[in-house]
Amino acid sequence: MLTELAIRDFAIVDHLELELAGGMTAITGETGAGKSILLGALGLCLGERADAASVRHGRDRADLSARFDIADLPQARAWLAARELPDDDCLLRRVVSASGRSKAWINGQPATVADLRALGEHLIEVHGQHAHQQLLREETHLRLLDDFAGHREAVAEMAVTFRAWQAARRRLKRLAEDGDELNARRQLVRYQVEELDQLGLAEGELKTLEEEQEELAHAEERLRETQFASECCDNDEGGAISLLTQAIGRLEALPGCERGRLGEALAMLGEARIQVEEAARELSHLAADTELDPERLAWVDERLGDVHRLARKHHVMPEELPALHQRLQAELATLEEGDQDLDTLSAEVEALREAWKRLAREVGEARRQAAGRFGEAVQEQLAFLAMGKARFEVEVSEREAPAAEGLDAVRFLISANPGQPARPLAKVASGGELSRISLAIQVVAARHSTIPSLVFDEVDVGVSGATAEIVGQLLRRLGEQGQVMTVTHLPQVAAQAHRHLHIEKQAEGDTTLTRMALLDEAGRVGELARMLGGVNLSDRTLAHAREMLDASQRPHH
Repeated sequence: MLTELAIRDFAIVDHLELELAGGMTAITGETGAGKSILLGALGLCLGERADAASVRHGRDRADLSARFDIADLPQARAWLAARELPDDDCLLRRVVSASGRSKAWINGQPATVADLRALGEHLIEVHGQHAHQQLLREETHLRLLDDFAGHREAVAEMAVTFRAWQAARRRLKRLAEDGDELNARRQLVRYQVEELDQLGLAEGELKTLEEEQEELAHAEERLRETQFASECCDNDEGGAISLLTQAIGRLEALPGCERGRLGEALAMLGEARIQVEEAARELSHLAADTELDPERLAWVDERLGDVHRLARKHHVMPEELPALHQRLQAELATLEEGDQDLDTLSAEVEALREAWKRLAREVGEARRQAAGRFGEAVQEQLAFLAMGKARFEVEVSEREAPAAEGLDAVRFLISANPGQPARPLAKVASGGELSRISLAIQVVAARHSTIPSLVFDEVDVGVSGATAEIVGQLLRRLGEQGQVMTVTHLPQVAAQAHRHLHIEKQAEGDTTLTRMALLDEAGRVGELARMLGGVNLSDRTLAHAREMLDASQRPHH
């Protein structure tokens, strides 16, 4: 439940800290005193839209926080735990700047406004003064009946299944519509893959072919030149070896004294002859090992031509062909599975449709069973609210088209007078009747809510006298089950509260401030007297207020 609410520089509140407790708390004050400020601050903590105008004039920002005791709220603790936030306490904070921007925190960690709204749904329910207007919309009827029936999880599962079914249907439709285009693409890719299959270019083969082409293309020239070089070295009719041998022989034929002076030159000529002889042998071996293979060269040239032709055709470099081949093979495999995908997706659509229909039938049956109980419970409250002659019914009919909410349409019907057929609320109920019907429905809904904290904002509009006292008794009973805060103008309602919070507007110089305080018994008597008789409080009005408070605080049976 809500245990603390802190407000700073919001509207005409400078600083306010409220400690709240269980039971029923009445919130009263003169018109314009600022009762809406309290609910506005709470609403911002729960993720409502921020407005720069809500920041107190002359201030930079409004700072609002709400603390909740969540010991008995397992869904709220689970929400926090799923986001790795501390789940032993729950503090929501919202700061709104004068520029209209806002920031939010949950347990000290930055959060989004959507996070505040999502968590807030597990913490507190606000029944606004315009709740009876929402009752004119049939989607509200469906939600209230589902809450009463207690099958939220089944309804949520049905909605998820419906969305999955619709998404699969859209995919199937696109796949079917794209069938001709996919078939054309499949034929093209199959032809391209077959063409690359025929080429069969292996990874690294291109480099090997280019090296081999280089080798074969220059073989004839290499053979001719090595043979020529070999003959230059070793030719009996004037080769280098023969000439060197002659030069060495003639030098060695000189007298001994001359040979000594030529020793270094003779040594170099001898080494040169040895080098030339080795070069001649190497050239001879190279010439002998060179084979001319014009057929192989023609085949290599042709294969390289095929490689370059396909590369140009696919607008890639020749060395990228193997990778392209793999990509096209993968695409072809995917495309050829398309027909199987169509069958698989068709089966998936059918399975999801059947799953949704099964859930919709189960939820629909639960709704029809709950409709009678809901109608009886509201009927009981209407009798308590002096509308015992009215007849309230919950009509569950079949929708024209499937929806996430199921196959059912739910309408609340009322017959205000005996003998008249039950008709939709908007066509029958007067303003005062609609307020009482709305309150009866909200009381029934609240009793079946998993959230023990409830806020009622002037839901007693349009009632008075004895009916107002009964309204107060209803709210008090709800408060005994948890926490109820109600903004009211009726003393009969305020007198029933366990605690009474009074709000007043005070002028201090040029500044207007709102003050809020919990009233003691004497304060409650004075406030009830004001609500009963206006500004000038007579002894008789005070006595009436005292009597009303004493009677309201006695146990009711």
